[in-house]
Amino acid sequence: MKLIMAIIKPFRLDDVREALTALGIQGMTVTDVRGFGRQKGQTEIYRGAEYAVSFLPKVKIELAVADDMAEAVVEAIQKSARTDKIGDGKIFVSAIEQAIRIRTGETDGDAI
Repeated sequence: MKLIMAIIKPFRLDDVREALTALGIQGMTVTDVRGFGRQKGQTEIYRGAEYAVSFLPKVKIELAVADDMAEAVVEAIQKSARTDKIGDGKIFVSAIEQAIRIRTGETDGDAI
């Protein structure tokens, strides 16, 4: 099993969700986060005054998938989240040692 974590631009979330649903992904966790990477934030104007925004709004998507689905999921996220502009985000893939569904006690692949 793999844990896939993607940090993307918020307005791309619906496109990513649709792409993952088309692959048969049944669940994911989405969190509103803020951060910066190479773009180092941005400068905005508010009421005529210019100020720097150090942390930009992003969305973090986390989902657990079977090993054989991981590559397809990463491709789907990459294609649907891409805008070809700086700040498109990152995708991280980690191994999951164990998963347990609390309600039924199912483990590993059955728990996803």
